[in-house]
Amino acid sequence: MASYQAIAAVSRAIRGLLDLACPRPEFDGARFEVYQANNFQNPMDEGISLYLYRVSSSSRRNLPSRTGPNGETYRPPLPLDLYYMLTAWGRTFEKQQGLLGFCIRELGNIPILPSGLLNHFGPERNVFREDETVELVFEPLTLQDFSNIWEPLKPNLQPSATYVARMVSIESTVEISGAGIVQTRQFDFKDATALSGK
Repeated sequence: MASYQAIAAVSRAIRGLLDLACPRPEFDGARFEVYQANNFQNPMDEGISLYLYRVSSSSRRNLPSRTGPNGETYRPPLPLDLYYMLTAWGRTFEKQQGLLGFCIRELGNIPILPSGLLNHFGPERNVFREDETVELVFEPLTLQDFSNIWEPLKPNLQPSATYVARMVSIESTVEISGAGIVQTRQFDFKDATALSGK
């Protein structure tokens, strides 16, 4: 289970993966950036933007509590699904659509992001544990949902692909204080006749 920096780590990992794999002779000036909503008002000339537009609780809930190395028990992790819009920008349609095709193919090649990749691109190198992974799934939106995302962003619609990073489990640091070990039990029996009122 990851620390609270997991959301930013997933964003950096996707951006970094695409940046490293980009065929630079063909897309020499392409930039790869994680966007916030205000970046769409003045977007880049050429490259790929990654925009986190939604976070939801994963369908898998009620995970078990975590046990620490000394036997302490912590509140259950919070499993999240992260929804991303990957948008291609280009001076020509060939560059724009070429970049989009490259990204879709590259992310299809690596649908499971390992912890080594997830921890590689940020200042924090231990956000995810060694055995953790994140599944990245291509999940197209309906035209209406797609338009709803773009409406507040204001620029003209751009070719985009949408993805879900599934089961990003953020662990809790809140310890559950349990009752102490039972030392003795005392049974208190009442007279049955006294209870019946006779």
